[in-house]
Amino acid sequence: MASRVVRWQRVHGRNSLPWQNTRDPYRVWLSEVMLQQTQVVTAAAYFLRFVERLPTVASLAAASQDEVLGLWSGLGYYSRAHNLHRCATTIMRAHAGVFPQTAAALEQLPGIGRSTAAAIAALCFGERVAILDANARRVVARLKAFDSDLSVAANLQELWHHATDLLPQRNAARDMPRYTQGMMDLGATLCLPRQPACQVCPVAASCQARALGTPELFPVKTRRLKRSAELVWLLWAMDATGRVWLQRRPSTGVWGGLYCLPWFESRDALLATIPARARRSMHELEPIQHVLTHKDLYLHPVQLRLPSGSQVTADGRWLNRTEWPNVGLPAPVRTLLLQA
Repeated sequence: MASRVVRWQRVHGRNSLPWQNTRDPYRVWLSEVMLQQTQVVTAAAYFLRFVERLPTVASLAAASQDEVLGLWSGLGYYSRAHNLHRCATTIMRAHAGVFPQTAAALEQLPGIGRSTAAAIAALCFGERVAILDANARRVVARLKAFDSDLSVAANLQELWHHATDLLPQRNAARDMPRYTQGMMDLGATLCLPRQPACQVCPVAASCQARALGTPELFPVKTRRLKRSAELVWLLWAMDATGRVWLQRRPSTGVWGGLYCLPWFESRDALLATIPARARRSMHELEPIQHVLTHKDLYLHPVQLRLPSGSQVTADGRWLNRTEWPNVGLPAPVRTLLLQA
């Protein structure tokens, strides 16, 4: 089966993405992190901008947190950007700027999980180690008709064993990069969650789920995130020169570490920060729904004009039109500011 995946990937797989055709672990690592919870077409544009500004792990480690978050702004899941920065500084400090070459060692670095570590080790160093990202997980579960609930840790561990058993047995150092990419490509292009293209799949003859006639029933995962909703009031304060008041969000929670318009849990809390004489210039905008993985945010922006030199909140600062585009901003806040 592994040899069929290798041959298929060489001819039919994805071979022209901006992070491919390289054994540079920095680029592979960056792409793997960006592709978590992000579509390829979106990640590709961000990847090119990121490596143009920060082309090496050394340049990433030397960059400020604001610069990194600014490059990441709009991709979401900002803990990924924080972990990238932490990981780069660890590689420079503890590994003399050189990536470890085994999955076990890579997994000890900040923000690198088991599948990401395996992808770097397999794609860059030819290590015989399995990945199990969302795409590969679906392929392996269908090949084995694995019907145990993957929300249970012991069952997921068993699927890891199956994934390892499927790896190339011979010429692993040569075949592992293409096999690993092939498993990703199969899940992304043929072995889709709905309506898988079994008729053109190179491993259809080995697929137990296809033999059962029910590939769409795999993988099995019953636990689902409970969604919630939150109302947020954002104070969009501008002064006479067009500067906007921004404050940094706490390092944990929604938009952790990003600059944001001051955030309030109620309209009354927002009004309490505005002097009565300044409320005449207040203008409430239409609410904006912003969808996160686990909750829906209903954002209520309130515009306010203030004299130059005013203090809006206890913490924060004024940023002008050349400054705020270069800091990390949540996507809906950046969109608002661009409308001004």
